Amino acid sequence: MANEQPDVTPWEAEAFVDYNRLIEIFGAKPLTEREARLLEEVVGEQHFMIRRRVFYSHRDLDAFLEAYRRGERTALYTGRGPSGHTHLGHILPWVFTKWLQEKLGIDLFFQITDDEKFWHEEGYRLEDTNRMAYENILDIIAVGFKPEKTHIVIDSEDIRYLYPIAARVAKKITFSVQRAAFGFTDSTNVGMIFYPTLQIAMAFLPSEIYGEPTWVLIPAGIDQDPYWRIARDIAPSLGYPKPAQIHGKLLPGLGPEGKMSSSKPETALYTTDPPEVAKKKIMRAFTGGQPTAELQRKLGGNPDRCPIFKLYELMFEPDDKKLEERYWACKTGKLLCGECKRELAERVAKFLEEHQKRREKAKDMVDKFLIRNKFDPPPVESRVKKR
Repeated sequence: MANEQPDVTPWEAEAFVDYNRLIEIFGAKPLTEREARLLEEVVGEQHFMIRRRVFYSHRDLDAFLEAYRRGERTALYTGRGPSGHTHLGHILPWVFTKWLQEKLGIDLFFQITDDEKFWHEEGYRLEDTNRMAYENILDIIAVGFKPEKTHIVIDSEDIRYLYPIAARVAKKITFSVQRAAFGFTDSTNVGMIFYPTLQIAMAFLPSEIYGEPTWVLIPAGIDQDPYWRIARDIAPSLGYPKPAQIHGKLLPGLGPEGKMSSSKPETALYTTDPPEVAKKKIMRAFTGGQPTAELQRKLGGNPDRCPIFKLYELMFEPDDKKLEERYWACKTGKLLCGECKRELAERVAKFLEEHQKRREKAKDMVDKFLIRNKFDPPPVESRVKKR
């Protein structure tokens, strides 16, 4: 089964998957108690997303943390492809990334890939994805990232920051590597074929900005892993540390299968949804329960396949004891789906109300986050000596 392929790519992914199999297939490492304890030692506390293994696998997280403890330069990097409005599936890794930024006190480089979405999605104009980039930035700011430590790169507008690095990256990668990693074919447009060099270049941008080798940690879904495998392969030859990763689980949509996705708006909870609309979506959602209340009480439900329970587990119930009680109440039929949905609907509505207030205030703060207002672009000649 070593060559079995998962239903997870940078563009398509299922939320209910065997994450242990994904670790094996992608060749990552499971997040063990050793790494969890090391992170806790470094930052002074443990996030419930680590304790619960919402972030469950990694590449060189331990090496990154040891470099941080030695006082070497470190940074965070994550991103967003602006194909539509932000939903809770996007917010999930940002909440954890914000916690890392606060606890480690380091800079975050945030890439907005409006070019990739233009090349990949049919029917989009570049001005559409660029406009949506600025909409998504409001949500990034609303999560609570620090403006002085958060540097946003919009690909179509800030290409001068990436292109000198991407040119060197491109020379290291053959089309056969791209095809094997991403499934490109002879009919794939050239934009998509070139695009991975830009996402890889972003992992090396902090080193060029600071003029010294910089260890980068990337919190993201494992669906983005193909980019970082290539980045790690070529990093030493370009003089950069290998980027480290910590992989998060995907938040399911409100339907029977699949991650929360902008391509299925009826099953996604958007940050721009009026709270009452979000409540209605949740009350109509698929669950792991039985068809009737009578059967539910008799047979119990299946929280392991229930998107409502997963929303509690991954985002909306930080108390482990209460989560376990909810799990067994569902399994034994003591908790009915309607009751479980109603409570979640109230929690999500409250979250949206608070987030949308911060989102409105963010409209006056965008310039404080844009990298072009903080750093000069790196020169064509690399400022980082080979390690």
